[in-house]
Amino acid sequence: MHSNFAPSGMAVTPHHLASESALRVLREGGNAIEAMVAAAATIAVVYPHMNSIGGDGFWLIVPPHGDPIAIDASGRAGSLAHPDFYHGAERIPHRGPQSALTVAGTLSGWQEALAVSSEMGGDPFPLSRLLADAIRYAADGIPVTASQAAATASKLAELRHQPGFAETYLLQGEIPRPGQRFTQPALAATLSHLSERGLDSFYRGPLAQQMAASMRTLGMPITLEDLQSHRATRCSPLHLSLPQGDVYNMTPPTQGLVSLAILGITRHLNMEEADEAQTLHRIVEATKLAFGLRDEHITDPRELRTDVQSLLSEAHLAQLAAQVSTERAASWGDGKGPGDTVWMGVMDSSGVAVSFIQSIYHEFGSGVVIPDTGIVWQNRGASFSLDPHHLLALAPGKQPFHTLNPAAARLQDGRVMVYGAMGGDGQPQTQAAIFTRHVVQGWDLQTALTAPRWLLGRTWGQTTDSLKLEGRYTPATVATLRALGHDVELLADFSETVGHAGAIVRHTNGMLEGAWDPRSNGSAAGF
Repeated sequence: MHSNFAPSGMAVTPHHLASESALRVLREGGNAIEAMVAAAATIAVVYPHMNSIGGDGFWLIVPPHGDPIAIDASGRAGSLAHPDFYHGAERIPHRGPQSALTVAGTLSGWQEALAVSSEMGGDPFPLSRLLADAIRYAADGIPVTASQAAATASKLAELRHQPGFAETYLLQGEIPRPGQRFTQPALAATLSHLSERGLDSFYRGPLAQQMAASMRTLGMPITLEDLQSHRATRCSPLHLSLPQGDVYNMTPPTQGLVSLAILGITRHLNMEEADEAQTLHRIVEATKLAFGLRDEHITDPRELRTDVQSLLSEAHLAQLAAQVSTERAASWGDGKGPGDTVWMGVMDSSGVAVSFIQSIYHEFGSGVVIPDTGIVWQNRGASFSLDPHHLLALAPGKQPFHTLNPAAARLQDGRVMVYGAMGGDGQPQTQAAIFTRHVVQGWDLQTALTAPRWLLGRTWGQTTDSLKLEGRYTPATVATLRALGHDVELLADFSETVGHAGAIVRHTNGMLEGAWDPRSNGSAAGF
């Protein structure tokens, strides 16, 4: 298991066609941001169960000099999305038009990122070039992945009757089989329209008007005015100083705080000397404490009661670390559940690095496909609560909680790293595994990603928050964790339950090292 190296540019994505779309832009002189837009467009076509242009996105851009830039491209609840809209229901449904209650923000993020790109100078790539691969794959078709086939099969009962789902994602009414040709002509037409009219058409053009009319007919609580008022926002990312360097992650409404807090807690737990079982145990115990911070504080940034950056002070994290027992697992509350997402990373020869995430929340999101567009809409707003006193209480115009959080690091030795993962509660845990294994314990990058992983929390259809381990852990490690008090459950040897991860490191000699996840259909592609 050796990492991939390249001298000039590199992309890591969970689908090899998206990696190649990014690489093509890099080869033709585009920068990492432009390459990422190309990859984001392609992945929305070739991995439709995991993400869509009807979803949200978050960017972390690390320039060669100066402060990193974060972009929040997540949508707010529609202006009709108030508790009365749900007619006294106990909770927001996870599927159907009532779950499709937030504006899809990811295209606004592409637009804002391209604005950052133009500020960096150079001749911008035309949008038509960046979307060309995606348009072709939607029109001509792609081979169905085993991942898409499995997701369609496992979720068909709850998705089959959602508006537009069967016509879009079934082939002659049947679940697509791996290797079958899968075309999305309506999505191809939508992407072509965007390439000609510009990404802004999604929010303030003919496409927005068409979608808003359909949303009204479907009973979604989003209006044309909601689309027109949406814009992505730039912000300064959260930041953690470690002995190994500076780590960055996304601000609320995401759980970027969790990913940084885990690393900030475990820095006090002597991870350099920990064996396999204790590495896992200590990260899991730190995760429980970090989830406590999340559940107490993270909500729409406008409603925060705490300066979240202050929660990452060394003194505060040391206090939390003092609560960790290396001899016994602590009890904890409930996880937020899973989330299907794509993380992607790109680095270019000029020193720009991008960590990016794009998601529709659950597999196929709401399951609702906007008529004549091929766009499946996210169900991210299902993370709101209908309890008016809850931290995440639903209100029109409010941003929902997001599990999404792209990570990056500038290390003391001069290396730069972008990394991340999909998978709800699993994202910060996988990030901690990658960073700890590679940066703290000195593992080879690819080995750090391929090695068995874990998930503390629940997966689809489960009500248990057990500690799930891939089957490749040794019996001794499993026995030790059970003896420590963990409720251990075993998964397959390579399980999508622990998410798809990826990472790129720029070494001080300029070489790029990439690692991809064998649990995905991805690649680390460089030149």
